[in-house]
Amino acid sequence: MNQESSSLRTKQALAAALKGKMKEKPFSKITVQELIEECHVNRKTFYYHFQDIYALLCWMFEEEAIQVVKQFDLLVDWEDAIGFTCDYIQENRDVLQCACQSIGRDILKRFFFADFIGIIESVVTDSEKRLQRYLPTPLKSFYCKFLTEAIAGMMLSYIEEEYPYSRQDSIDNITVILRTSITGLLEEKGL
Repeated sequence: MNQESSSLRTKQALAAALKGKMKEKPFSKITVQELIEECHVNRKTFYYHFQDIYALLCWMFEEEAIQVVKQFDLLVDWEDAIGFTCDYIQENRDVLQCACQSIGRDILKRFFFADFIGIIESVVTDSEKRLQRYLPTPLKSFYCKFLTEAIAGMMLSYIEEEYPYSRQDSIDNITVILRTSITGLLEEKGL
């Protein structure tokens, strides 16, 4: 086993321990001591990998975001991608709520934004090619950020409160809004 894979396994174990603790209690009540005891590593090992528990939390979300984005690459259409995201949030709601309360809505929203901006840009670019109409770069950038903010905001609402829409309603609503707004913008402003 090389050092890099050993290091990754240690980080993953610490992240799994943190995730488990976040399901039990507020983030602010979790200690490094609890995590290292659960993972059977020493304090130096924790601080070798992470500056503090917040850094571990950020790493955990970044790693999960990478896995989510990889899943999007395997999905065929928007309905699958939206459904996958809804399922991810539902499965991890306790952890995400704990993080939202601990690190704040804005920081968590940045994670969602970073994950979705590339996906939205890809969908818009694919639509441009399909329709043979292309948006001016400043408008395309603005539009992609606008859509990403909207989706990230909806995902945060889904985390923070009981969501008033079913999974299928969410998929249907987001899909129709994306499809019609992208097509409409390309028809009106595309070159």
